[in-house]
Amino acid sequence: MSITTANTTAPALPTDLEALMRQLKMPHARAIAPDVLATARAQRWEPAEVIKALLAEETKGRARSMLATRRKAAGFPTGKTFALWDEAASSIPAPTQQALRTLEWIHRKENLVVCGPSGTGKTFFLEALGQQAVEEGMRVAWFTLEDLGALIRSHRADDTVTRAVARILRADLVVVDDIGLLAVATDAAEGLYRVVDAAYEKRAVAVSSNLHPAGFDELMPKTLATATVDRLLHHAHVCQTTGDSIRLTQALAGKGVMPLN
Repeated sequence: MSITTANTTAPALPTDLEALMRQLKMPHARAIAPDVLATARAQRWEPAEVIKALLAEETKGRARSMLATRRKAAGFPTGKTFALWDEAASSIPAPTQQALRTLEWIHRKENLVVCGPSGTGKTFFLEALGQQAVEEGMRVAWFTLEDLGALIRSHRADDTVTRAVARILRADLVVVDDIGLLAVATDAAEGLYRVVDAAYEKRAVAVSSNLHPAGFDELMPKTLATATVDRLLHHAHVCQTTGDSIRLTQALAGKGVMPLN
């Protein structure tokens, strides 16, 4: 069963049929319906084939829309996926990468910590995992520590911090990126603790950090650091990246920019 679009515009849908499809909120099927009906007449389709073609297009269209909505809601920083990921260039062992890419750890409400020097692919790897999770129907929420600090400040005034954290945990995976580059402000430290504490054994949390979590007390108050790390690492996979900065290596090799004409 193939749908062909003629060179000339297919006849418009009858007004009452278009109205019904609008009422049923079937925009994707409605858009293709004129071509489906024209093809059905030309190829003498059975009525069931017409219904199947319209419903299949509506199903695919809704899936595309839902994916776009989940991707936008996640707030990914760049849009990088595993299509651009070089598994061999990463210092994370290939079997570990492959196991994490199954996303079973998210379903088990386990955590992931990727720590190591700047430029070794931590954020790229986490974003690619998040993008894959979104493609598989899961919800992801992406934050930096500064984002969490701003959230705490904005909700403290009207005492709605707990409610705001609960909204974050509607996601199946919460990512906190780039811990360890700067000293952690008090609001950000509180935000990290609140998210990790609320997610404990209920949602998966993934973090990237220049420091191993054991060193978080260098960045934030020791009491908060201890409580945060205790909950974060209890059910966590820890990957430590090594080596030189991939970004710097690419820059020195002239691969960081497009050649000038």
